[in-house]
Amino acid sequence: MVYLIDASVYVFRAWYALPDHVRDPEGNPTHALYGFARLLCELVERRAPRYVGVAFDESFGGGFRARLYPAYKANREPAPPELKRQFALCREFCRHLGLPEFASGEYEADDLIGSLAARVRGEGLKVTIVTRDKDLSQLIGPGDVYWDYAGAAEYRHGEIAGRFGVAPASMADYLALTGDAVDNVPGVPGVGPKTAQALLEAFGSLDALYADLDAVVKLPLRGARAVCERLRAHREAAYRARELTRIRCDAPLAGGRELVRRRVPDLEALGAFCRRQGFGDALPRQAQRIAQRLPGGESSMGP
Repeated sequence: MVYLIDASVYVFRAWYALPDHVRDPEGNPTHALYGFARLLCELVERRAPRYVGVAFDESFGGGFRARLYPAYKANREPAPPELKRQFALCREFCRHLGLPEFASGEYEADDLIGSLAARVRGEGLKVTIVTRDKDLSQLIGPGDVYWDYAGAAEYRHGEIAGRFGVAPASMADYLALTGDAVDNVPGVPGVGPKTAQALLEAFGSLDALYADLDAVVKLPLRGARAVCERLRAHREAAYRARELTRIRCDAPLAGGRELVRRRVPDLEALGAFCRRQGFGDALPRQAQRIAQRLPGGESSMGP
């Protein structure tokens, strides 16, 4: 099993949830870093995975999606410098802990996770995606796991529809119809979650829906004729939205499982890093326990 961690969602969670009086000796806030580092150490100590990839967002709303649709994520405030600084420190912490980390100015963390998943699946491995973002559920296949670590909930492939309303293969199409307000992606006006679910249940996909659009009027939907006309009028917007909501799995990452093979933590560097941040000894001690489970390399590691 390969654990692919959506780092940004947990860094942001710590940024907003923890008090910013957690600071380094120079007075710089370190609360997002500390919250993320604790979560990461707990996860790795708990599962002792052989393969891990930690994906960060570096584009902050840029990249190929912004070129496709300039208003993409334009509703978000720019990341403050202190948050960007802590993102860089989170990546450094991963390296000291021996965890491969990934970021790109062109591709989002979701795309990096999708691309890593595609590569390791080519070698017969399954993935556990650690996130709270429903968009990533579209990557879950048979044998995979969607793990909401902070919410202490795990969902297998057959359980995704019960959690999010549609099966993994339909998630990008679902978001194309409803839109995604979080990312400022408009969908088809007047098509909400229940209508989108009904349409995808009847047709299976956005492509099949538009291939037989006139059949929408025969569905037991309130205002089915109006829904049909809205879909017809906003066809281009729906397909553009799908380009934005579909996770790419072709980011240029060379290799397979070696990309995400864990390394032994650099305890000396990690200890020095934690001292610079004013974190005390708890995280270095935890990292030492993690390292002690790797005395002979991967032979001592979990599944």
